[in-house]
Amino acid sequence: MIEKINENNVWNSLKETELPIVIYGMGNGADMIIDRLEALGVSVADIFASDEFVRGHAFRGKRVLKYSEVTEKYDDFVIVMAFAVHDRKMLERVRELAKKHALYFPDVPVVGDGVFTREYVEEHNADFDEAYSYLSDEKSRKSFVDILNFKVSGKVEYLFDCETEKDYVYRNYLRLGSEEMLMDLGAYDGDTIREFLNVTDGKYSKIYAVEADRKNYNKLTKNTAELENTETFNLAAWDKKEILHFEKKKGRNSKLSSVGKTEIPADSVDNILGGRKITLLKMDIEGSEEKALIGAEKTIRRYKPKLYICAYHRNSDMFLLPKKIHELCPEYKIHFAHHPYVPAWESNFYCDID
Repeated sequence: MIEKINENNVWNSLKETELPIVIYGMGNGADMIIDRLEALGVSVADIFASDEFVRGHAFRGKRVLKYSEVTEKYDDFVIVMAFAVHDRKMLERVRELAKKHALYFPDVPVVGDGVFTREYVEEHNADFDEAYSYLSDEKSRKSFVDILNFKVSGKVEYLFDCETEKDYVYRNYLRLGSEEMLMDLGAYDGDTIREFLNVTDGKYSKIYAVEADRKNYNKLTKNTAELENTETFNLAAWDKKEILHFEKKKGRNSKLSSVGKTEIPADSVDNILGGRKITLLKMDIEGSEEKALIGAEKTIRRYKPKLYICAYHRNSDMFLLPKKIHELCPEYKIHFAHHPYVPAWESNFYCDID
């Protein structure tokens, strides 16, 4: 796989530039990126935000500027993105900025330590090669390589070049029918269920929705209250019955931690279903996907449900998840797609049996 990585490490590119580096965005992502740059001896010249968020406040000791103020201050500069973007208007803004300036988005794992570099790919070269060999179509293979090049280089053009609309996935990879039995792990407030119902024109046989976070679970139950043949579970998806500890984060996500203050019951797909059939298994569970796959072994081997597995939380997801899927069911056709999102979130494996 390393021979397909054409790019320099983003951190080296930022260290070597002679242009001022300007961070676009604030919050946890910006903190992590600035900390990494400072550890490399790289200075951040300024920080800016979208105009609607600039109200004279400061971040990391610097006054937050508008983009227009940055362009007045510097003839040219490097932009480092530090927040996730998925709505169409903001994605187009990022495209336009990338045409005017060198723009990078360093890949920082959602879960776990370490950064994604050429050296990481080389260290796990055999693993990446094996994962690549399981992909069933050329579009998936191209997207896989593009995402690896993005993760190494931070260049957003790789993301734009391999974007796949969800409709394509539902039509060509998952091919959903009117009698599907969905199990949604990481159901949040029912967003994937709404997407699923839109694709199937509201037709289905059964929905099992599993959500660990209590506030999100309350939204989920409210939003699915009128759906027939639907069961909800306030659980974390895991490989066995256990009590897990979480550090609560802002927004939709919580972070698994051995010292977390919030206790959440967890259980496996096999235990929750108790032998019942499903035809589609979706996982977006903040880095616990491999554990949940292990906990779904009996269900996968027996029923071979279609799979929709998120692959962007951990650096190792890109090779560990397809390897585990192939181990559980070698008959699966494994596909990979990245949907419109910056950084490489919404990069998923999709599996089906012909």
